[in-house]
Amino acid sequence: MPKNNNIKSILIIGSGPIIIGQACEFDYAGSQAIRSLKEEGIEVTLINSNPATIMTDPSLADNVYLLPLTTKSIIQILEKHPNIDAVLPTMGGQTALNLCIEADDKGIWKDFNVDIIGVDIAAIHITEDREQFRKLMEKIGIGQAPSTIANSYLKGKEIAQEYGFPLVIRPSFTLGGFGASIVYKKEDFDDLLSRGLEASPIHEVIIDKALLGWKEFELELLRDRNDNVVIICTIENMDPMGIHTGDSITVAPAMTLSDTTYQKMRDMAILMMRSIGDFAGGCNVQFAVSPDEKEDIIAIEINPRVSRSSALASKATGYPIAKIAAKLAIGYHLDELNNQITKTTSALFEPTLDYVIVKIPRWNFDKFEGADRTLGLQMKSVGEVMGIGRSFQEALHKATQSLEIKRNGLGADGKGEKDYDSIIEKLTYPSWDRVFVIYDAIQIGIPLSRIHEITKIDIWFLKQYEQLLALDKEISTHKLDTLSYELLLEAKQKGFADRQIAHMLGCWESEVYKRRQELDINRVYKLVDTCAAEFNAQTPYYYSTFENKMITKDGSFADNESVVTDKKKIVVLGSGPNRIGQGIEFDYCCVHGVLAAKELGYETIMINCNPETVSTDFDTADKLYFEPVFWEHIYDIIQHEKPEGVIVQLGGQTALKLAEKLDKWGIKIIGTSFDALDLAEDRKRFSELLMDLDIPFPAYGTATTADEAAEIADDLDFPILVRPSYVLGGQGMKIVINKEELEKHVVDLLRKIPNNMLLLDHYLDGAIEAEADAICDGKEVYIIGIMEHIEPCGVHSGDSNATLPPFNLGEFVLQQIRDHTLKIALALRTVGLINIQFAIKDDIVYIIEANPRASRTVPFISKAYKEPYVNYATKVMLGANKLKDFKFNPKLDGFAIKQPVFSFNKFPNVDKRLGPEMKSTGESILFIDSLKDDQFYELYSRRKMYLNK
Repeated sequence: MPKNNNIKSILIIGSGPIIIGQACEFDYAGSQAIRSLKEEGIEVTLINSNPATIMTDPSLADNVYLLPLTTKSIIQILEKHPNIDAVLPTMGGQTALNLCIEADDKGIWKDFNVDIIGVDIAAIHITEDREQFRKLMEKIGIGQAPSTIANSYLKGKEIAQEYGFPLVIRPSFTLGGFGASIVYKKEDFDDLLSRGLEASPIHEVIIDKALLGWKEFELELLRDRNDNVVIICTIENMDPMGIHTGDSITVAPAMTLSDTTYQKMRDMAILMMRSIGDFAGGCNVQFAVSPDEKEDIIAIEINPRVSRSSALASKATGYPIAKIAAKLAIGYHLDELNNQITKTTSALFEPTLDYVIVKIPRWNFDKFEGADRTLGLQMKSVGEVMGIGRSFQEALHKATQSLEIKRNGLGADGKGEKDYDSIIEKLTYPSWDRVFVIYDAIQIGIPLSRIHEITKIDIWFLKQYEQLLALDKEISTHKLDTLSYELLLEAKQKGFADRQIAHMLGCWESEVYKRRQELDINRVYKLVDTCAAEFNAQTPYYYSTFENKMITKDGSFADNESVVTDKKKIVVLGSGPNRIGQGIEFDYCCVHGVLAAKELGYETIMINCNPETVSTDFDTADKLYFEPVFWEHIYDIIQHEKPEGVIVQLGGQTALKLAEKLDKWGIKIIGTSFDALDLAEDRKRFSELLMDLDIPFPAYGTATTADEAAEIADDLDFPILVRPSYVLGGQGMKIVINKEELEKHVVDLLRKIPNNMLLLDHYLDGAIEAEADAICDGKEVYIIGIMEHIEPCGVHSGDSNATLPPFNLGEFVLQQIRDHTLKIALALRTVGLINIQFAIKDDIVYIIEANPRASRTVPFISKAYKEPYVNYATKVMLGANKLKDFKFNPKLDGFAIKQPVFSFNKFPNVDKRLGPEMKSTGESILFIDSLKDDQFYELYSRRKMYLNK
């Protein structure tokens, strides 16, 4: 059956600001769905309050409403667009589903004659209401862990008495495992039960007998109205049950599952999906499997929507789940749709992988002082990375190299844990760095059987680690010139970086690279083709690996599937995994940079390793290399493709940090030069520049030891703002008020970031903070926006409510801001974007810092003023345009306010006060007509409440 032609206009509900448990995977899903529906000639209206995403870009949906996700906003939209026929709520995570249910309960969809597509309300209720779900599973004969519902404290106590410990508490209707916990000891039960009951919006929990040590698997399914079902991907959690899947290291395809059990699991998943409702769309099913030869299977849960894992499964297989799910929602059958990668096979054709995917979460515990860092049922990670390799070992190494936590991979970097007690502690209580600690445990001689006993991680995975360590040890017995071709090739095939091999051999990374060139051990690139090369793929989506050479009559070679064209090319470096301080706003910038370069006729090449984002969608850039944003990988791609240059301005600090290496190796940086980027980061050089320009800045000093810091403090006067160089999101920044605090913080910083140059600024107490974003073409400067922060100077700009335009700055101050921005942008020889932050005290505008790159606020300003600023800036960077070529026409009635959103509820004991180090995980946009608006008044009245050092 082709599409339902009665549906001509659809409302999509987005997921709102990024929070822990619901991140940019829904921006990716929503963006795909919008494009998929527009291909069918359907009018798409979007509601989403997140200004930082591609999804809310005016170029995507026909109508974009940056409004709060409330039923009031839904009514407002439906009144304005009475032609909307249907709502698709499955692309916006739990937020969208909950809003859809609330609107249904209030009769809003019925009042406006709007159909719900892609899911039905009954399915949502069955899957979210733990008791209904349990009864349904019993009815269809699917096994479950013994469990009972408790909707009171008393009932919970009774259940615990019956089951004994350990047990699991899961609140109904929450996201990202919010409020869930494993209770090991009786004395912890009362607190954790209270927390669970409070977390659930209906004050209900389900208490399960804990299946600790069981293995966990996820299946991603799609179903059409004809009841065809395809399994897109099977994902195995390396971590056993007891850790939220969002915090687990996951592997695709499943590695330790017998074929018989896999077939059983498939049948169960299909039966579950068919039993929860008659809807067409995506579904995610989670199972636990007993770790013995019986392999008993128990159903954990089913989500009738695209999920975090759907984004991972889409990138892992190359099968665009959200795009196809949107088409199924409007009536298509799977056999009527094409596989988007082969373009010749049907979407009913299940993907087959001839490579391995490893996903590792990215945590930010350093931002949450006092947080419980052990992993459990409540998700705590802020992002994730994905590695693709020909083996589990290669994919695992590539994923660890993608994390950007100053590790070069597993082991062989001198940063491993050596203390026995510490290792045992981290294995016993799952820690964020357990993926590395397993290697350290084997290295100090702890037997695999003991590691398995403590962690319950399948022995197959542990043996993979053991083989890596054996190779590490063997290589360490050699010198560079005695290392054989076979041994070096094996190390590269297992994912060891040149830096790690150099560490084993006691030489330089560049020497290992040179040795590789001499022995002709080079990366080759393979297509992600969804069908294990059974059919030709049309989509240039690549990963790298090392192959044994094939011997033919013409000589020997390794098969490289990435064909280099003779077109002029541009590389855009992505921003890697999401973290606090560097989130989805840089993905927005990268995507716009790619699109602008395409418009100018360049072949665009994207390098990134984040599976959640639109930049790693296989049809965003002309060529996608899903590789770590890690020097060795980037350099090899550049050597292979030979681009005109590399854009580093759009990928946040991740891309910027690679500018020095690019410059050193003679690779052209597009736009602002490395020297200018470095000048802005080097406080001494930058301050000298400001003095030459006669621009005021707070008194400052630089120190590399605690003694130097104490001497500088005598001249500066307290309070003093202390910060390390070359960091993002205010990492390590603190306001100190006396010498004791200063010494403690400096010692702590230098321990965490050795050899760093620390900056000590006199803190301008009580100052107003403002910032400006601008585009400069080297000759002229255009300020795209000036924002005033509602909170005082001292709260990180990412954690401040910022108003556009300013609400309380006089013309005298604004003119100083304009003059300073112009002078600094030109003096730094900026070509492209620049962000400058100011402190205003006694009507004098001081410079806090300048960043000649895309900033967190560029997408916000672009959405508020309805102007494609990143597009313009990229064309300026590429030298195709000057500022005078663009007609700037910003449109904004009243004010736009950028509002930070925090995920403190994931960390109950954390200090929630704000200071110079950023803590927010996302943001929303609020439009107000005037400063008399109640919401503005409320923000302004509590502006100093959370200020802390």
